[in-house]
Amino acid sequence: MEVIFACFGGRNCGCQYDFPLVVERMLAAEGVKRADLGRDEFTKRVWEWKQKYGGTITNQIKRLGASCDWTRERFTLDEQLSRAVVEAFIRLHEKGLIYQGSYMVNWSPNLQTAVSDLEVEYSEEPGTLYYIKYRVAGGSKSDYLTIATTRPETLFGDTAVAVNPQDERYAKFIGKQAIVPLTFGRHVPILSDKYVDKDFGTGVLKISPGHDHNDYLLARKLGLPILNVMNKDGTLNEVAGLYAGLDRFEARKKLWSDLEETGLAVKKEAHTSRVPRSQRGGEIIEPLVSKQWFVSMEPLAERALEAVSKGELTIMPERFEKIYNHWLSNIKDWCISRQLWWGHRIPVWYVSGKDCEEEYIVARSHREALSKAQEKYGKNVEIYQDPDVLDTWFSSSLWPFSTLGWPDESAEDFKRFYPTSVLETGHDILFFWVARMVMMGIEFTGTVPFSNVYLHGLIRDSQGRKMSKTLGNVIDPLDTIAEYGTDALRFTLALGTAGQDLNLSMERLTSNKAFTNKLWNAGKFILRNLPHQDDTLAWEALLAHKFDKVESVVKLPLPECWVVSKLHVLVDEVTASYEKLFFGDVGREIYDFFWADFADWYIEVSKARLYHSGDHSVASVSQAALLYIFGSILKLLHPFMPFVTEELWQALPSRQEALIVSAWPPTSLPRDIDSIKKFENLQALTRAIRNVRAEYAVEPAKLISASIVANPDVIQYISGEREVLALLSRLDLGNVNFAEAPPGDANQSVHVVASEGLEAYLPLSDMVDISAEVQRLSKRLVKMQAEYDGLMARLSSSSFVEKAPEDIVRGVREKAAEAEEKLTLTKNRLNFLKSKVLIAN
Repeated sequence: MEVIFACFGGRNCGCQYDFPLVVERMLAAEGVKRADLGRDEFTKRVWEWKQKYGGTITNQIKRLGASCDWTRERFTLDEQLSRAVVEAFIRLHEKGLIYQGSYMVNWSPNLQTAVSDLEVEYSEEPGTLYYIKYRVAGGSKSDYLTIATTRPETLFGDTAVAVNPQDERYAKFIGKQAIVPLTFGRHVPILSDKYVDKDFGTGVLKISPGHDHNDYLLARKLGLPILNVMNKDGTLNEVAGLYAGLDRFEARKKLWSDLEETGLAVKKEAHTSRVPRSQRGGEIIEPLVSKQWFVSMEPLAERALEAVSKGELTIMPERFEKIYNHWLSNIKDWCISRQLWWGHRIPVWYVSGKDCEEEYIVARSHREALSKAQEKYGKNVEIYQDPDVLDTWFSSSLWPFSTLGWPDESAEDFKRFYPTSVLETGHDILFFWVARMVMMGIEFTGTVPFSNVYLHGLIRDSQGRKMSKTLGNVIDPLDTIAEYGTDALRFTLALGTAGQDLNLSMERLTSNKAFTNKLWNAGKFILRNLPHQDDTLAWEALLAHKFDKVESVVKLPLPECWVVSKLHVLVDEVTASYEKLFFGDVGREIYDFFWADFADWYIEVSKARLYHSGDHSVASVSQAALLYIFGSILKLLHPFMPFVTEELWQALPSRQEALIVSAWPPTSLPRDIDSIKKFENLQALTRAIRNVRAEYAVEPAKLISASIVANPDVIQYISGEREVLALLSRLDLGNVNFAEAPPGDANQSVHVVASEGLEAYLPLSDMVDISAEVQRLSKRLVKMQAEYDGLMARLSSSSFVEKAPEDIVRGVREKAAEAEEKLTLTKNRLNFLKSKVLIAN
């Protein structure tokens, strides 16, 4: 069974962060803080908000026409899913894959929680590089090291100063002590390590292992102590002495001012830094050492890598497989604890009065935890649960099977639907979600949770910018639907290329709204031109035409054979593209066929059959072709545009079932390639005649004569469709001649070559008053020449070319080139007409 598994929230659904943040803002407007309410009351408020507003994304998806079984919609904190989360934590802990420890994490001061590496976004931002003197203990006033840092406030956490062992400038100081400024004489060792970059700043590195990831790793290697100077809210703590309680950025300003007063400030200069910011809150992340819960990822990653290498998992587009492999091959342990009040509580309990890191109990419930504690510590033991919650992506990583009843693997849904076939989601959560689902799926079920991953692009504004409230460029899909229609929006989004972001412009939406209208109008045309429902004989004749056998297709008139053959080719191409998940190709292929072949050509051809032939049999085959082709188009287009296609399908006669459950068009149906080439010749001839009419501004209603010259084989099939040619080219049917040689008045005609072996001669006198046209073009030529001479005069002026702005000069050059081209065309046309006047005289 094909099961498609889709994420409706994406990276920015953010229930763990966004729901509480919105509630906190609401409370702040009332002058209330989260801490004032307490955990239970705050959680209650968040649940209330979720019940009222949490269905926004679901409502948008429903309005977009997602044909899901909405009775199976799940929320991450549903009882069944919560049970699965606890079970997963316990099983991983029992295998030694979950552990607790104090390590360097990314800390979000605003959210007051640790965030994972994947939730940190780096950006190049202008900042300042501060140069500070560190005096050498026991040395003279001239003995000091100048350190360059972008974060001087962290100097209170310095535990060493390091230089490169190959840097001769500082060799004499290695092994001595440096005095950390403004710390009342605190000494730290001066060390040597090849990690230090001699060319950055002054070549001297302050090591603050409590506030820098690289310093932390270096300190662990060198055995240095770790000193934390930061509170959880981003203010400095008591280690900073007189600066305690100041915000980190306020402390930076005051510290620099004090350094200047004491003569320890050397200089400061502009510097561009790579700044880490919270993906959720946007504030600058603070590296801090904190006690957290982690998942050991390497054992899980190995099996997820094997799934791709063995072909058990295919990622589309293929280029993302390399990214997936690189991330898993260099994976770090996953910090899964969050210092929040909303989410799945970590199923860990501590014994009051015991060391939390040594004495804790992992259990499925408070009752089970208490029972275990009493068994070990006696009946009077008191326990309390870890206040932290799990990272929302932990529960999300279980989604493919937790939503189907796991850990109960006998659940009917689990047995029937797991593993799924296709996961469809945004490329931005390949690591957040996809890779973790693969790892957890293999770990807990022994099976890759899906065989294919389809990564779509992200929707950006028309300028390619990420949508944000700050920029004011957020597009609400419901507003877009109201203005352009659901089908136009769906089609626009689906035309995107897999894995490539889509710039959503109003021009695209307007174009696809026009496509929807074109489809609707085509349906109306066909319905208007079908036999009356009571005309039994006409319907019997219409339904007798079949298009699924070679012999029936090759017997069709040329236009019908062409369009049916083109449709059968389209069905094969579209089906193949659908199976490969090339949805953008599917949309473009259907769009091109419907608009360029069916609407622009065959519907116009059918008018000759329906309104001008007078032959009921010819009209019947055209009606049958219209009905067959349009019904097939609706089937192919339905996944993209379900509403308009279903409406049109239901309006067609003799439809026994809804389009959404109707059979897909069969593939490998007959087609006549020779007829396709023949009709393309007819199209080329029609275009050539239309171009001449446009060139000579012939009024649309005016019919002109034509002599068609070709070899006998071509004349046979072209002349057989003379009514079609006359209708589409606006020719006088009584004055359309077919011959193997040019007509006698060829020198008074416009000669066009449609294709090799197919030409047309169009009498000038039918299209234009030659003498009047010569006069008109002569006057126009004088004006054009004057304009061109004026442009060239400006370009010949050295003062203009040298002094005018470059874009102005470039614009004049472009205008001059365009004017020259038009001048040449007009001269050629005028000379051609004058030659005809001379011949006529």
